[in-house]
Amino acid sequence: MTDREISVQKAHQLLRESGNVFTTVFRHGTLAVELYKPEKVDHQQPHDRDEVYVVIAGTGTFRNGGKSWPFNPGDFLFVPAGVAHRFEDFTPDFSTWVFFYGPVGGEGATSPEKGNP
Repeated sequence: MTDREISVQKAHQLLRESGNVFTTVFRHGTLAVELYKPEKVDHQQPHDRDEVYVVIAGTGTFRNGGKSWPFNPGDFLFVPAGVAHRFEDFTPDFSTWVFFYGPVGGEGATSPEKGNP
């Protein structure tokens, strides 16, 4: 394994060693990649940068800016900077990759709904 490759198993090992519910496993430029595995309750607060979650394992409900929907392994979830969000009613095996990127305040509205790719 190199500093540009990390397996889910290695990330979980680093998380256990950290003693936290998240740990940073990779950085490059503005990109920070974390593994996140909350225990019973997600206590997140809004973040100052845009973020993407890619669910590794588990199921539950994702609340994002006042809307909620179920999530499953492999799902992609985007949260703009500053938006309140959290995972709810998740199974004990839940874990997710977290990708923070871009400048503080987010990259702005670049969504298909606004005519951008």
